[in-house]
Amino acid sequence: MTAAPLVGVLALQGGFAAHARVLRSLGAEVREVRTPSDLEGLDGLVMPGGESTTMSLGIEREGLAEPLRALHADGKPIFGTCAGLILLARDVESPQQRSLGFIDITAERNAYGRQKESFETEVTADLGSGPAPLKVIFIRAPRIRRMGPAVTPLVEHGGECVMAREGSVLVASFHPELTDDPTIHRYFADMASST
Repeated sequence: MTAAPLVGVLALQGGFAAHARVLRSLGAEVREVRTPSDLEGLDGLVMPGGESTTMSLGIEREGLAEPLRALHADGKPIFGTCAGLILLARDVESPQQRSLGFIDITAERNAYGRQKESFETEVTADLGSGPAPLKVIFIRAPRIRRMGPAVTPLVEHGGECVMAREGSVLVASFHPELTDDPTIHRYFADMASST
């Protein structure tokens, strides 16, 4: 990380505190985001895991949809994990759900199973410094069923993409905030530092 970025973490519901803790450990300044004014001056935003329907309703209730669109249009990095991936996807299945459409993927909700079918595994990630092992945790995780031509797959598990990027938008099916490896948060913090 070059300069310490100011990274917002959407704090309407879900695992926002764990993301904030990892980002702070990397030297980033962190702001919990609950209202449109909380988005002002951010270098990047994390949309955490949680319950995507509840989070979507919270975004509407707090009037965050348009300010989030403006943040995206301004090229600020946005990172969605699990439910955050669903909220950022262009299309959502099983069932269909309204989303922001910031990344050209189709997400299938809960495709890796219910809570009791959650699992931890190791994958190989190449985020610019060569392939390295990465521990990942899947909890009621969505599947990336389709990727548009501008979407770059970054991490695979079982032959399927589980982390992808399109421009300033980064998404992961899994929960990087629940492991002791800050690799992915460092990658996102570097994205936020360079805006």
